[in-house]
Amino acid sequence: MAEPQKSVVIAEIGAAHGVRGEVRVKSHTADPLAVADYGPLYDSRGAVFRVKSMRHLKDDMLVVSFEGLTDRTAAEKLNRTKLYVDRSALPPPDEEEFYHTDLIGLAVETTAGEAVGTVVAVANFGADDLLDVRRPGRASVYVPFTRAVVPTLDFAAGKAIIEPPEGLLDEPGEPEGEGAS
Repeated sequence: MAEPQKSVVIAEIGAAHGVRGEVRVKSHTADPLAVADYGPLYDSRGAVFRVKSMRHLKDDMLVVSFEGLTDRTAAEKLNRTKLYVDRSALPPPDEEEFYHTDLIGLAVETTAGEAVGTVVAVANFGADDLLDVRRPGRASVYVPFTRAVVPTLDFAAGKAIIEPPEGLLDEPGEPEGEGAS
């Protein structure tokens, strides 16, 4: 079975836990234990993972036993495996909430209509979300994902309209502003 066309990463398998095939799983859901609520999980190759049991370890970390996974050696081979669900299995996001998968692939342009690039990822290094925008022939840029910088998301048109802060789209070494020399 191939990876679902519109899938969302909701967890990632980490290290083996014990000798009976349990693994640590980092949950990306608001309630970490909700990982099992969306039906079977899939990896990027389409392998199916069914939760047999799970318990909360701490924060967003769980200890999970999957059906058919019974020994540590097999569990160790799954380290860093991302687990997906079909987008259709998830509830619709609330207003002002977005699934990362819905943002990836949006064309980015300025409020003046200038094409900037395409959202290729959503990153968060500890503060706020950033849109990773790949620009053809230029360096990629991180755009702060705030209402002030990204005032419009038009999913029907496949666009994110940005009001870039001064200097955001400048290349390194480019003079800043008109009066720079």
